[in-house]
Amino acid sequence: MSVRKPVSAKSGSATASGAKESARVAKSYRKLVLWGLLLVLAPAVVGAAVSLAVKSHETPHPQIVFGDGSRGPQEMAWVPGGQFEMGSDSKQAQPNERPAHKVRVHGFWMDRHHVTNAQFAAFVKATGYVTTAEKKPDWESLKVQLPPGTPRPPDSAMVAGAMVFVGTGQPVPLEDYSRWWRYVPGADWRHPTGPDSSIAGKDDHPVVQVSYEDAQAYATWAGKRLPTEAEWEFAARGGLEQATYAWGNQFAPSGKQMANVWQGQQPQSFPVVNPKAGGAVGTSPVGTFPANGYGLSDMTGNAWQWVADWYRADQFRARGDNRERYREPRGSVEFLGSRRCRRSR
Repeated sequence: MSVRKPVSAKSGSATASGAKESARVAKSYRKLVLWGLLLVLAPAVVGAAVSLAVKSHETPHPQIVFGDGSRGPQEMAWVPGGQFEMGSDSKQAQPNERPAHKVRVHGFWMDRHHVTNAQFAAFVKATGYVTTAEKKPDWESLKVQLPPGTPRPPDSAMVAGAMVFVGTGQPVPLEDYSRWWRYVPGADWRHPTGPDSSIAGKDDHPVVQVSYEDAQAYATWAGKRLPTEAEWEFAARGGLEQATYAWGNQFAPSGKQMANVWQGQQPQSFPVVNPKAGGAVGTSPVGTFPANGYGLSDMTGNAWQWVADWYRADQFRARGDNRERYREPRGSVEFLGSRRCRRSR
């Protein structure tokens, strides 16, 4: 989870992460609408795409500005406002990323990295907050997210837990995400892969297994808010225009791994998990890999992230396929009731 703050007010904004996934599988994951969908350990499923364009106009990186508590909020980076091409018309782009269109955003502050386990633990200690994954599912809330007529599961299945990436033993078609995800009773932010797992020794890892509501609660407590999708994508690009990755067009420049993603951690193609590697890989400490042009870490890989906008697959095309610029609304009120699970950083 990372956090963002608007320049126009001392109160702010927050981005909660829970993870960036491969462009080849992003569409499948973003369609998950199960009640139990939470931000899970995602480096195994996140890929390395921020926007998908073959060509980029790699302008010089802007000056990196970090807040110090007096000149800007501490542990946050300044993202200057500007106009950019959002989405992509690349051959690699998914239909829900088309067409590319001009967007202008205002400047804002954003957390330098994901919200960590230690930060989220401080929030829980201060408030007594109980996350979605720690509560028994409510059928009335769950059924509205399922196809009409879906039968009510037996009470034995209505237990607290979360979705966990488990991978597969051999290559499978990528249309059915249920092949590599499993609902695990007892999985939550303290126990990311199930009741026998732990975050001990991982204070500096990104918190996972947090729902949209959890992210909003943390953001409110921190005096911040979730960013809009446009703000998030603008920040993720780090000053680059239509680059393939957050750092440029080469996946591993000079052979250097730039993010905690599947291609850098597993010898076999997604979602085949190598048993010799100890199963599905997990998160890495925040800031392990180089930051982007705005000084933001893990804008690709490590964990998925929440943004404020509602999701609809034809959102960009529904704007009329015109490429007229539009201004992204400012402030937090407009976005507190909306949600979108965005490709993760």
